[in-house]
Amino acid sequence: AGIHHKLEEAKGMDSLLEPLEMNMDHAEDGRASIYQSVFTNSSKEMMCFPDFPYPDDFPNFMHNSKIQEYIIAFAKEKNLLKYIQFKTLVSSVNKRPDFSITGQWDVTTEKDGKKESAIFDAVMICSGHHVYPNLPKESFPGLKHFKGKCVHSRDYKEPGVFKGKRVLVIGLGNSGCDIATELSHTAEQVIISSRSGSWVMSRVWDDGYPWDMMVLTRFKTFLKNNLPTAISDWWYMKQMNARFKHENYGLMPLNGTLRKEPVFNDELPARILCGTVSIKPDVKEFTETSAIFQDGTIFDAIDYVIFATGYGSAYPFLDDSIIKSRNNEVTLFKGIFPPLLEKSTMAVIGLVQSLGATIPTADLQARWAAQVIKGTCTLPSEKDMMNDIDEKMGRKLKWFGKSETIQTDYIVYMDELASLIGAKLNVPWLFLTDPKLAVEVFFGPCSPYQFRLVGPGRWPGARNAILTQWDRALKPMKTRVVGSLQKPFLFFHWLKLLAIPILLITVFLVLF
Repeated sequence: AGIHHKLEEAKGMDSLLEPLEMNMDHAEDGRASIYQSVFTNSSKEMMCFPDFPYPDDFPNFMHNSKIQEYIIAFAKEKNLLKYIQFKTLVSSVNKRPDFSITGQWDVTTEKDGKKESAIFDAVMICSGHHVYPNLPKESFPGLKHFKGKCVHSRDYKEPGVFKGKRVLVIGLGNSGCDIATELSHTAEQVIISSRSGSWVMSRVWDDGYPWDMMVLTRFKTFLKNNLPTAISDWWYMKQMNARFKHENYGLMPLNGTLRKEPVFNDELPARILCGTVSIKPDVKEFTETSAIFQDGTIFDAIDYVIFATGYGSAYPFLDDSIIKSRNNEVTLFKGIFPPLLEKSTMAVIGLVQSLGATIPTADLQARWAAQVIKGTCTLPSEKDMMNDIDEKMGRKLKWFGKSETIQTDYIVYMDELASLIGAKLNVPWLFLTDPKLAVEVFFGPCSPYQFRLVGPGRWPGARNAILTQWDRALKPMKTRVVGSLQKPFLFFHWLKLLAIPILLITVFLVLF
């Protein structure tokens, strides 16, 4: 049974939209919150359920209302509504007294003020990690004396109330940049304060194609993981600076080679050029009306401070020791299973974070979790699981710089999960048996359909979905027909990428 911390009411299909519209007006405790102008950072071909492509007329990067429309269509197609208990709060999930034998859980829920308890054979926690705001007010001396208004980004909904105001946004993540650029059209002045900087990527990538269809490929992942570190780091920074020089805009990360999650914002560089957004270092202290930055500069007469400082992981319905089994940090095997449970009947779905989209990641996680819960797949020993967690921590330190991060390499992680359920592709064999498909699979986008080509859960339409993914990606842009669809030349990009290491090797041989 999948248990969600907070669910929405449905009285027929249309009412599924009602809770979203209500949540667009104000943030609600215990639920994720979005602002009205949110668009996706992943393109539709890279963020679909792998056996349910988006309609070909949907835009590549969708408004949140389109995502809601898609999820409703998916739920209807898969006949899922009858399995969901809507508008129900899960207040507690506890091991039963005989858990070591049965693996069962006592689950207490609340609906309309009434509590109910039920016994479940298994629990999947799918509440995500954008619910409980991180508001580090104690990190900013003098903030308690500040007379302006302080809010978290989850409370932001629309720019109207900020018209003519002077706004300080703390945090250079996706939400902070989205809010700052939107406010820059109506506010008097917007400043973003960043402690460590960020890489800023555009949704529009090489030759105008969606960024993730060009970046998230098996070939590029292979190069990244096998080239010498110096070359890989140089290539990474060159890609990040391809659109503009981050140093010139005050955005450059303190450690530019770390693969920390980039920011996706098509407008921020232009707003900085226009002077409506400025980038400043960390805030040293606040006064009653101003912020003093680490470089000594001051932002006066501030009306609002918006903390775009992210979220913390919290499971108020669960004993912390179950998931936070070491150093008060979330400790999960493959980012899914608590390693110290006597029975593997609890899974956390959707907690890991990568450049890949959540929907296909959660789909593959749930497929493996279901098999483990059913007993058709077994987990390693506790010792082996903890060793695997430690090994992953070491890799995260190398790539992302923080052991507690939930970031991971998308394609490597997806292949790892796929191998556990017998759904991992044998790409060399595919080149021998189906070269046309193999070229798309290896050099093209690592789209979700790849994880339904073989093994349990195989979808007969996966091959065709891969071979037609560029048609669906390009169709919504062909509203004025001026020629045939221009799909990317996969081999051209392959040769262009290979030219870099070949050139370096040639120079090395000539000089030495």
